[in-house]
Amino acid sequence: MMRAYRASLLWFAPHSGGPGRALFEEDGLLVVGPDANGVQVVQAIGPWREVSASYPTVAVTHFPGRIIAPGFVDLHVHFPQTNVIGSPAEGLLPWLENYTFPEEKRFEDPEYSAQAATFFVAELLRNGVTSALAFATSHPQSVHALFAEAQSQRMRMITGLCLMDRHAPADLLNRATANSTVDATEQSLLDSEALIAQWHGKDRLGYAITPRFAPTSTDAQLRGAGELAAKYPDVWIQSHVAENKDEIAWARALFPASRSYLATYADFGLMRKRAIYAHCIHFDDDDRALMRDTGAAAAVSPTSNLFLGSGFFDYAGADRVGFQYGLASDVGGGTSFSPFHTMLGAYYVGREGHATQGLSLSPQHLWWQHTAGAARALGLDGEQGQAAVGNLLPGCEADFVVLNPKATPLLARKTALANSLDELLFSMIVLGDDRLIEKTVISQAI
Repeated sequence: MMRAYRASLLWFAPHSGGPGRALFEEDGLLVVGPDANGVQVVQAIGPWREVSASYPTVAVTHFPGRIIAPGFVDLHVHFPQTNVIGSPAEGLLPWLENYTFPEEKRFEDPEYSAQAATFFVAELLRNGVTSALAFATSHPQSVHALFAEAQSQRMRMITGLCLMDRHAPADLLNRATANSTVDATEQSLLDSEALIAQWHGKDRLGYAITPRFAPTSTDAQLRGAGELAAKYPDVWIQSHVAENKDEIAWARALFPASRSYLATYADFGLMRKRAIYAHCIHFDDDDRALMRDTGAAAAVSPTSNLFLGSGFFDYAGADRVGFQYGLASDVGGGTSFSPFHTMLGAYYVGREGHATQGLSLSPQHLWWQHTAGAARALGLDGEQGQAAVGNLLPGCEADFVVLNPKATPLLARKTALANSLDELLFSMIVLGDDRLIEKTVISQAI
């Protein structure tokens, strides 16, 4: 069944390598309907007068004074860290030890994992996030819980078992099963492969091979993860890299044969398209070229980097060398599920990290990073026939949000003064939060 939605419309022109140009229609019509597989996708988008003439019998839902925009894509978020948001720490490593690891131990309990997954997915959707690449814990039950909840909400979710067989609390490391004939490292790889078989490609779900970060995996575990990546080229890979200088020194001491911390992952076969590395702050141009040449992408996590004092993502360096990136909340190192807070954090990072260059990220660029740009980093921009999210071009899965630019008195006052699209978008980025999201619509649940 076809459906149509009338409102102001925001989407992005097809990209040609760089950030997509935002398109805006003051009085537009979005038409959605099933594709050949029954998935609800965008059939048409454009001015109301033009598009409505081609669909005279389609029922129209009108949202006067509202803006329909693509659902947000969160490129890196920690499902088990919801309760860790706002925990004070001196830096990354103390924060992990004092808050994160103790909370993640609780996910051994399937019931705890299930209730946490229910809240986590609901919070993403409430904030307008319709696709996410998420970390689970080292417990298979946490992965099952998140996939099951995302499936029930028909949400596009990518996650995987956290691989961690050393340098963490003993009861949080990957474990062998009782009476097993294999060790914990081998069991973690067997568990990962079983989860791939059960969940990857089912409905809108995808699997990510997930070493937590190089220091918490042995050579054997990283080698096995690389072998899985070669065996299953359509799954994703996710990890962390170059977030914190102490972490970098630790990784370099553990893997001295690798050229750099990032190169460690390449040496184990873990850099390719569909590989997403969170943070990527402290890079040199050789690292940037490695990202570009392998097709890997960075998940820029500005509120986390500011909160933990990790540093500033180098946008100018990334664009100069030419590797892909998108925005991420990184909850709970990050401080909010809200994409508006994340986009504002990215603006601060651009200003503070490049003060001598005078870098000021445009509102359209910021919004693109959290929608179509993040989808491109995931390989979900419709190229080569795969699914497309993060945009409202014809053929994209019909995930969208309905925004109320008058959601608060200050927003209403400020957006009414906007004389350009950039002014309108920037007002929402600076002043927006979950109250801006009036409705979140998922492709298969219209």
